Amino acid sequence: MNDNSPDVSASPEAEPRPRREKKEDSFPVFLLKLVAIVVIFRSFIFSPFNIPSESMLPRLLDGDYLLAAKWPYGYSKYSMPFSLPVIPGRIFASQPERGDVVIFKAPPLNDTDYIKRVIGVPGDTVQMVGGVIHLNGKPVRKDKIADFIVPVSPNTPCASIQFEDRTQDGALVCRYPRYRETLPGGRSYEVLDLGLTPQDDTAPVVVPENHIFLMGDNRDNSQDSRFPAQPGGGIGLVPQDNLVGKASIVMWSTDGSVEWLKPWTWFTAARWNRIGGTF
Repeated sequence: MNDNSPDVSASPEAEPRPRREKKEDSFPVFLLKLVAIVVIFRSFIFSPFNIPSESMLPRLLDGDYLLAAKWPYGYSKYSMPFSLPVIPGRIFASQPERGDVVIFKAPPLNDTDYIKRVIGVPGDTVQMVGGVIHLNGKPVRKDKIADFIVPVSPNTPCASIQFEDRTQDGALVCRYPRYRETLPGGRSYEVLDLGLTPQDDTAPVVVPENHIFLMGDNRDNSQDSRFPAQPGGGIGLVPQDNLVGKASIVMWSTDGSVEWLKPWTWFTAARWNRIGGTF
């Protein structure tokens, strides 16, 4: 009886497959690349910023999170994470325009991000007279419009009891006098004016070269260029080298009522109607 089964012993030995070398550095290299991408993105394209106060009401609420575009005004060391001094002076510099909402390092310490609106550019003379901005000797148009109403929340208490009100369904809200300002050239925006205060009348100030005069839209609740630069106080005239970016889009907003142990509040605290707002 013939055995036609193949002779296993006669078959050539299978050549061992070459072992793939382990790239032990692959994960660290990936992390380094990821860090580099994040640093480049945050330094030169967009950077996140949160609104920590009510100085920019009614446009921005405490609890808004926005993206700041980094390229409109050029780059300086303040464009870098931790303000690393790797950029000398300011490169690709561009002049901010009146009405722009800008993020900057607040004088005199230059270590905290603030957000305000550009009112005066180099060569402008800025003065407040009876709560009205005067630019180069001429009053800026200021028109009374409907009151600004915002729900009371942990992030948004009323400035004082006199501004508290209730809606028809009994919800507690803040009701503030609101105005529309129109700058020379037609740029307009809304501001709040809660009454006469010392900062409603100021001496004329000439904005020097490479500086800007900034104000908060909530005129009676903003430490800005109307006040001399001091820690925890005003900011004086801000050097343009301190600019970090230009406000671009609101990417998130919360009223502050989140409780992390109650997941449903992650959604109920969101101000959905504010997300996506642009400047």
